[in-house]
Amino acid sequence: MRTEGRILIGLHGAGVRLGGRTILRELDFEVCGGDRIALVGANGSGKTTLLRLLHGQVAHSGERRVATRVDGCPPRQAMVFQRPFLLRLSVWRNLQLALWLAGVPSSERPALAEQALRRVRLLEHRNRPARVLSGGQQQRLALARAWAVRPELLFLDEPTASLDPTAKRDVEALIDEFAREGMTVVMSTHNLGQAKRLATRVVYLEEGRIVVDRPTAAFFGEPLPEPAAQFVSGEQT
Repeated sequence: MRTEGRILIGLHGAGVRLGGRTILRELDFEVCGGDRIALVGANGSGKTTLLRLLHGQVAHSGERRVATRVDGCPPRQAMVFQRPFLLRLSVWRNLQLALWLAGVPSSERPALAEQALRRVRLLEHRNRPARVLSGGQQQRLALARAWAVRPELLFLDEPTASLDPTAKRDVEALIDEFAREGMTVVMSTHNLGQAKRLATRVVYLEEGRIVVDRPTAAFFGEPLPEPAAQFVSGEQT
């Protein structure tokens, strides 16, 4: 499906094999500026691998084309995982390290780190060890690391799967805010309610293939092909 924004990433006949297994099969897929895409499907359908392919983390067949900005650089990207990797350092130093790895000049890091922690309501925890934070706080720290580098593309892999309802609402609210500010979001989720709340476009995968790619209202409001219909019915019961 094509949306109105310019194409940021385009896949053409793209496939991925890992460990001798075919995970994704000859995909044609585009991510456009302003998209909020939810990838849904059963475990093993290829959602996480598609995120990693879009992010440029896996070898693939076919084409992966990435747009360039006026300065000739590709769009800034960030990825947040279901279980964020945090070092045995303070919240502040985890964020500072992420900014260093992103190439942010040292003179700019303190202000950006403070802005990011304030944005996700973790500034008062800046000196605490990151690994003692609650699951929801750790995920908010991961979102702060992503937001601090001002990505144009944000990839999220099951960002609320292991969180309690309150933490899930907090994380969803931040994702929604980021998207409203212009960030393009692609996320995998098993939570169809979350897809309805956050996405403007829903993509259903099965056995490494894209079976359905529709605007959210059409995905949930119009008849679906049988595999997708069974999946949605099963997830909603």
